[in-house]
Amino acid sequence: MKTMKLTDNVVRAFRVAKVFRENSDVINAMDFSPNGDTLITSSDDDSVVIYDCLEGKPKRTLNSKKYGVANIRYTHTTTTVIHASTKVDHTIRYLSLHDNKYLRYFIGHTKKVVTLNMSPVDDTFISGSLDKTIRIWDLRSPNCQGLMHVSGRPVGSFDNEGLIFAAGVDAEVVRLYDLRSFDKGPFATFHLPVREPDTELTDIKFSLDGKSILVSTTVGVVHLLDAFQGHQLQMFSGQKFEKGAQLEASYSPDSQYVFTGSSDGKIHVWATDSGKKITVLDANHPGSVQNVKFNPKYMMLASTCTNMAFWIPNVDEID
Repeated sequence: MKTMKLTDNVVRAFRVAKVFRENSDVINAMDFSPNGDTLITSSDDDSVVIYDCLEGKPKRTLNSKKYGVANIRYTHTTTTVIHASTKVDHTIRYLSLHDNKYLRYFIGHTKKVVTLNMSPVDDTFISGSLDKTIRIWDLRSPNCQGLMHVSGRPVGSFDNEGLIFAAGVDAEVVRLYDLRSFDKGPFATFHLPVREPDTELTDIKFSLDGKSILVSTTVGVVHLLDAFQGHQLQMFSGQKFEKGAQLEASYSPDSQYVFTGSSDGKIHVWATDSGKKITVLDANHPGSVQNVKFNPKYMMLASTCTNMAFWIPNVDEID
């Protein structure tokens, strides 16, 4: 699975290999471990499911009935995660998967946490909430390391060197900050072209090569921005979409393709260089595909609605 190179024909040959029906409600987030060996999901049914990517099967299910679970993210090990809460309060929780015990609580947000991302290089992480704040944290301390007040629903993410983070607010602006001096304000501000009123941002990602930024919105439009100048490189749209849905667009590890779900259970794939739609993959998902992610180490894709599907290329279909 490691040696195959991603091409247009390989992308078109992706097929569902296995479907898992471990959840009774929508899977609200998923994340591959840094080594690509496992995938973890959080669901509105208050459960966490860990999957073995090499064997293609569920490994373990943990329940969080008291606090709920959303925005789950691996730290830098396969044995610990952070996640947002959906009940009781809006505390971010640091969970040991080994013994299903909480290692630390990060208290500060007063409304729903809508964005949560780890730094790729250290124990720093970023969170954003409907309380109109973005917070910087460190796994080693329960105290907030930095606080920014924003004007609306935020998204936030780190670049792959962990030195810069991007913060997006409402639908119009993405700001870049130096993590070491973010209190001095952004060093770059990019303006997004807004087509529809009441648009909000739902996700933001840097490409692995650091050259572009991918911004998902509540109206189904996905913007690809130049990470240095901020101008729009591509705009991806056309998938079936329910306004306000929290769909997440993702890069392939080589940054050459963008994948996004749709409300009719299909996955749309575009080339980042040309903006051309490469294919539409039929997932047979019974509901809206909220999350699509590519395994960082293996030629494998995962997608979710209430079900979770693993995808691999059908080698017989590749020219």
